[in-house]
Amino acid sequence: MNILFLSQVLPYPLDAGPKVRSYYVLRALAARHRVTLVTFTRAADPPDAFAHLRSFCHEVHPVSLQRSRVREVIHLGSSLVRNQPFLIVRDDLPQMNAALQEIVRANSFDAVHADQLSMAHYALRLEVPRRVLDQHNAVWTIMERLAQNEPSMLKRLVIARDARLLIRHEQVTCARFDQVVTVTAEDRAALTFPDFPPAAPVRVIPICIDPAQVPRIAFQPAARDLICVGGMFYPPNVDGMLWFAREVLPRVWQESPTTRFFIVGARPDPRLVSLARADERIVVTGYVPDTTEYLERAAAFVVPLRAGGGMRVKILDAWGWGLPIVSTTVGAEGISLTPGENILIADTPAAFAGACLQLIQDRELAERLADHGRRWVEIQYDWRSVYRAWDEIYPD
Repeated sequence: MNILFLSQVLPYPLDAGPKVRSYYVLRALAARHRVTLVTFTRAADPPDAFAHLRSFCHEVHPVSLQRSRVREVIHLGSSLVRNQPFLIVRDDLPQMNAALQEIVRANSFDAVHADQLSMAHYALRLEVPRRVLDQHNAVWTIMERLAQNEPSMLKRLVIARDARLLIRHEQVTCARFDQVVTVTAEDRAALTFPDFPPAAPVRVIPICIDPAQVPRIAFQPAARDLICVGGMFYPPNVDGMLWFAREVLPRVWQESPTTRFFIVGARPDPRLVSLARADERIVVTGYVPDTTEYLERAAAFVVPLRAGGGMRVKILDAWGWGLPIVSTTVGAEGISLTPGENILIADTPAAFAGACLQLIQDRELAERLADHGRRWVEIQYDWRSVYRAWDEIYPD
């Protein structure tokens, strides 16, 4: 088949969860079909990424995306006037519409693949026989959870409004696609609207990685530090880091006062930077091309999320690295796991701190969780085997 693949992020390098999903689906489709990638790009995207993607895609078309506080305010105002979700208005841009119309006029595509909800409206405007939507998340659930945890009344009202608008938007959007794919059963349930059924049943195909390409980290017997890796501008990650630093870490420090917490990821929110300024035991690194030196210091990988949707790729990565994990229930949602066997689950500050201290103090437990986690990701989440499921959606 000749497939047009639309991505909201340049799906390489693999330094963010959405990129991991997009990249391995792209690899799976390109192995059997002719795939043209059209992707938004940012100034920070490395030039060599395009050469890598062109090595297996038929064509790669970049479309520049620029964001700023001024643009965000304008998009928010437009969202209020048009009574549409801010997240959708923000990503409905004329340069992408123009690029896609030109590409479709010059080619004959059998299908268009919209990667994430933010690319769905572009796909629906194109005259292509088959439309597939890969929903990384049920986006309305993310906004709803963020609103529940937001301390500011004004921000809570704005976020809750977007959540309500997104429910309707996702209902209508999913109903217009020939196939909708989610990464978890929870998201499939959240996107199954009896009054707006999609043209085909919603399929679940989980996010996967390439375990063979993830080097196992060497355990340090005396490790006492904690780490989380992710995009530290993403609101659910920011919320989770703030909760962990304010509510959990003080309890950890009561028994392990020298433990440091490494917050590793691009574009850290100013509130996270302020945490590091207030206590030198909290280290905010910003973007790090190679996280190995920080991972090697860790006694545990923490996923203290209270909001989010889809799957947390950071858990798959931590399993691949061979690190023991402590996560909230929300953080581990949608992932096949066995608490106490390959992960520890805790939802209150006291329980989360206790689980972290267990792994700091009991190296035998930590190594057992790490070993089982590594084996589990190799069995359950290897893209080369799991992504054969895409063959049923895009048959030869």
